[in-house]
Amino acid sequence: MRESLEVLDSVRLNFNEDGLLFLNLTIAFIMFGVALGLKLENFKRIITNPKPVIVGVLAQFVFMPAMTYLLVLALNPSPSVALGMILVAACPGGNISNFISSLAKGNVELSVTLTGIADLSAIIMTPFNFAFWAGLYSATSTLVIPIEIDFYEMVRIMMLLLALPVAAGMIFSYYFSKIALKIIKPIKFLSIIIFFAYIVGALSLNFGYFLQYIHLIIIIVLLHNALAFFTGWSLARLFKLSHQNIRTITIETGIQNSGLGLVLIFNPNLFNGLGGMAFIAAWWGIWHIVAGLGIGYFWNKRPKSF
Repeated sequence: MRESLEVLDSVRLNFNEDGLLFLNLTIAFIMFGVALGLKLENFKRIITNPKPVIVGVLAQFVFMPAMTYLLVLALNPSPSVALGMILVAACPGGNISNFISSLAKGNVELSVTLTGIADLSAIIMTPFNFAFWAGLYSATSTLVIPIEIDFYEMVRIMMLLLALPVAAGMIFSYYFSKIALKIIKPIKFLSIIIFFAYIVGALSLNFGYFLQYIHLIIIIVLLHNALAFFTGWSLARLFKLSHQNIRTITIETGIQNSGLGLVLIFNPNLFNGLGGMAFIAAWWGIWHIVAGLGIGYFWNKRPKSF
């Protein structure tokens, strides 16, 4: 597998500045839509009922990156693919997690709270986790590509794509609550469609590479995503949370904002469209929706005690 994927370490996918700008705007639009459902009361839940919130944050920002690192060591993929896995694991939860938690009859309020906390924490935690685990990986592997982690550039991008849209969404929701209630569902639905179409379009520009290596990428993403769901589920059970909270933390850990990862990957000052990283993030963006909806539907048909 490694030998087949190593060519991706030297591949730079076709992507122009207009495309990158559109992706940036898409992610900002998605985060604005997510923030419309956030209230200050969501963050107060850290004080009133801290245990499930703390477990959810630990699952996302501590255990998920650590387990991903172990999976990278076990699979020993090509360096660019390994870095893509680490970057996806370092990203916060995806915007569709709230809907899937609702479908799964989980704790939607906890899901929304974790979304808000994760998005704000990611401004620092995503660059930190990637720098730490990717640095550890590069120090213990025979990297055939150089890796230069610009921590401050990543923080700057996270501020623009997370902090500003989230703040704008919460302010809009506070002052125009009636309008926010009317537009929140259409915006979330539209953002998912736009992002899905964007990934398909980006892959079509590199269809030759896609056809040649997707069968290997599928296996890696499937294993990685399954590990993410299992990490959230097992940690929530270990801390003896309620069945609703277990479902929510499982989903929050398995649904990652790979679109944010793509923005970082295609940034010319960071990874400049590095092939293996881009394919991992792009296919994750498609697969986690399929897997998440499947798990949500499965739990929807099961009693809450399961």
